[in-house]
Amino acid sequence: MSKIAIIGMGNWGTALAHCWANDSHKVIGWTVEEEVYGSIMETGENTKYLPGMQLDIDVTMDIEEAIEASELIVLSLPSGVILSVVDEITPHLRPSHVVLDLAKGLAPPEEGGSGLISEAIEAKLTSAGLSNSVVVLTGPTIAPEVARGVVSTAMVAGHDISVARRIADRLSTDSIILVPSEDTVGCELWGAFKNTVALSCGVVDGLRDSIGGDNLKAALITVGFAEGQRLLPMMGARLETGYGPAGLGDLYVTSTSPRSRNRTLGEKLGTGKSLEEALGEMHMVAEGVRAARMFTERAAAVGCDVPFIDSLCALLDGTISAEECVRTMAESLL
Repeated sequence: MSKIAIIGMGNWGTALAHCWANDSHKVIGWTVEEEVYGSIMETGENTKYLPGMQLDIDVTMDIEEAIEASELIVLSLPSGVILSVVDEITPHLRPSHVVLDLAKGLAPPEEGGSGLISEAIEAKLTSAGLSNSVVVLTGPTIAPEVARGVVSTAMVAGHDISVARRIADRLSTDSIILVPSEDTVGCELWGAFKNTVALSCGVVDGLRDSIGGDNLKAALITVGFAEGQRLLPMMGARLETGYGPAGLGDLYVTSTSPRSRNRTLGEKLGTGKSLEEALGEMHMVAEGVRAARMFTERAAAVGCDVPFIDSLCALLDGTISAEECVRTMAESLL
């Protein structure tokens, strides 16, 4: 049994809390949302993010309490806020704590460095005089399916493969199959890149009454994956990671599942809504917008041509229509 603190009780953090508590781990969740805290305390259910799942966990709004009660710190937070929360947990970390990062995105540009969230976390820990192990978890894991016991695979990656193996072994359950890896760069980059492909597939769904359809969606998955396999190794990913759960597996499920928030955002764009209008209709964060813009910048820096990402950014900026965007993407296969 492990003592696990889940920092951030959105749908993914809540799904894992549910699974791990049912697997005899002791779980405490931390949230800043009074609505979420009150719901779990009063009903044992996170009605905002994962309704219908009873949770056998503790919950708190005191981050020190969550850290003190645990040995494994799971960061289940959007990429845009995760580093500010790391600053909050740092004073409370013990040398034995392992940090597990679930954020599928890139660090804000002001953080500098490689752009990987895990490396930004490590840098913050180092500057505070700490050397806690940081590992990442990523893969094709739609939260409601994980919560209801659908067999799911994901990768746990860390610089120290022995730590990755230990965490993968400890946190695997009957329905969650975790595979250890040393390629933190590849796992994290694919975890961000797949959201851009999901956005494009959502745009196709939004165009279902005109040129949208499964044929076009298949074309965009093909061209998007190919562009990722060109760009991400130039950024340090191992080529083989793209063919595993963190790459093609996560890309497929995020691009096709009706529960995918990035696909859902893309669908709103495909119906003609502006980015501002589409985002205003969502209460969960869609990471693909930031990822698309940051990959455009990184591609320019490494000298990689990325017509797929460039087309998506043009749509996000409102300079081309949804139909023009997907046609340009499909034609980049030529």
